[in-house]
Amino acid sequence: MLTILGFVMIATFLVLIMMKKMSPLAALVLIPALFCVLVGQGAHLGDYVIKGIGDLAPTAAMLMFAIIYFGVMIDVGLFDPVVRGILRFCKADPVRVVVGTALLAAIVSLDGDGSTTFMITVSALYPLYKRLKMSLVVMTGVASTANGVMNTLPWGGPTARAATALKLDAGDIFVPMIPALAVGLVAVFALAYVLGRRERKRLGVLTLGDVATVTGTVEEKETEQVLVGAGAGAKGGAPAAARPATGGSAAPGSDGSGGSVQDLDLQGLDPRRPTLRPRLYWFNAALTVALLTLLILQTLPIPVLFLLGAALALTVNFPHMKDQKARIAAHAENVLNVSGMVFAAAVFTGVLTGTGMVEHMARWLVSNIPDALGPHMGLVTGVLSIPLTYFMSNDGFYFGIVPILAEAGAAHGVAPIEIARASLAGQALHMSSPLVPAVYVLVGMAKVEFGDHTRFTVKWAALTSLVVLGASLLFGIV
Repeated sequence: MLTILGFVMIATFLVLIMMKKMSPLAALVLIPALFCVLVGQGAHLGDYVIKGIGDLAPTAAMLMFAIIYFGVMIDVGLFDPVVRGILRFCKADPVRVVVGTALLAAIVSLDGDGSTTFMITVSALYPLYKRLKMSLVVMTGVASTANGVMNTLPWGGPTARAATALKLDAGDIFVPMIPALAVGLVAVFALAYVLGRRERKRLGVLTLGDVATVTGTVEEKETEQVLVGAGAGAKGGAPAAARPATGGSAAPGSDGSGGSVQDLDLQGLDPRRPTLRPRLYWFNAALTVALLTLLILQTLPIPVLFLLGAALALTVNFPHMKDQKARIAAHAENVLNVSGMVFAAAVFTGVLTGTGMVEHMARWLVSNIPDALGPHMGLVTGVLSIPLTYFMSNDGFYFGIVPILAEAGAAHGVAPIEIARASLAGQALHMSSPLVPAVYVLVGMAKVEFGDHTRFTVKWAALTSLVVLGASLLFGIV
């Protein structure tokens, strides 16, 4: 009964948020509360919720101070050169913009933290997507999938959990997986190219001519409308984001024109914003590098590192109390949205785990694996990792399910190291799971409905996971 109710609860949650019948926050709280009563454990609801909140409180704290830290770094202009470089590469070609999204997300993912990746990626590219009227779910989908592939780095979490659960060396798990993960990353770039072509066909291409930095502003010296295929730009006239060129340069300040960054609605790059701290640029850069280095080395718990980093960044860049309060207030909405969603997710995970539904679902799946597949437990683990890491936390999967799969594999001569490697295949999809706090940073900053993100991303992320698994089989890794 617990197995059936577990699957029904998850299905109910996903259907309601994708159909926009409930907000994610309400669904994360009310649906598990209802099912907790249905399984006859309503009296223990409080205990399950408090346990879930206790487990996720460090994550909520980390996200809160990480948002403040990187928000301050964006305010003071640390990432402005990176953003300008990306804009020069992307110009206004949707293909370049989407590929640039994948590239930026993959690079920033090297720090092993999804929240950091999404904050920087969205902050850099959100204004450009809005200016060109591109689909924001394309941005969130590509960013989360790229981060999911890179999340398998030894300091990213899943590899370390697999190593701990099976008492293996993380390097022995990760290094042989590099070729398969590289293929997965290539698949992400191919996906970005395809989605970019689709956006180009829908919108047409606004090619910004020479983009040069002049006295701190970005000027578009020449604007030209190139319509491609039978997209909206070709059939219904030029899209609103970009008017066709009329043989000369557009007037500064007009739609699709040259002018300052503000004219382009790229406020994040406004060279005149009062929060810029150019004299402290190298201090902020060194502080960020030091913070990410300590994060990778795991010198201190991640929430503590971001707490210290946020306090130091605020104190040095904004020594006056009123300025510090203003910066905190400026990012309060993101902090509240994300931390609130994390604590709501704690209700879902607390009930799912506390009632025993997760354990019953896992054992049901493992018990229904045919004996003939025993010698192929590596493949079975890889396939199961795709849905299970979506419906479960990484802790639940790697500490609760993977040891069972490894035990079943050992009975058929399959080495635990093979099971551990195969278990990483589902991470591309995992990063869009409603149980991953970082995904709420992504959709919140991008102003995308979680249901829209889920409906768009799941199929592409699952396909990327299958590509990683297929490459693992092809290279003999699994």
